[in-house]
Amino acid sequence: MTDHQGGPSAQDLEESVLLRELEAIHRTRHETLLHGSDDALATHTKRMDELEREYLRRHPQRAQTQARTRSGARARAADGRGDGD
Repeated sequence: MTDHQGGPSAQDLEESVLLRELEAIHRTRHETLLHGSDDALATHTKRMDELEREYLRRHPQRAQTQARTRSGARARAADGRGDGD
């Protein structure tokens, strides 16, 4: 496994570890954005990008929810339902 400043390379992670890393980094994103130093935010952004790109590389045909597409968002707006979150 190749280590670098942000942890083990995303390509080297087993699937379950990759998913755990993604969940953890998304959980901490808002706090890092609001209260982290510039260096912390840059490191967080770089690691998040690496993990997300690896997930997308492994799952190019991932299931997509219609509500999370542009056409789904437009349909919600037209129906007056807002963003659905």
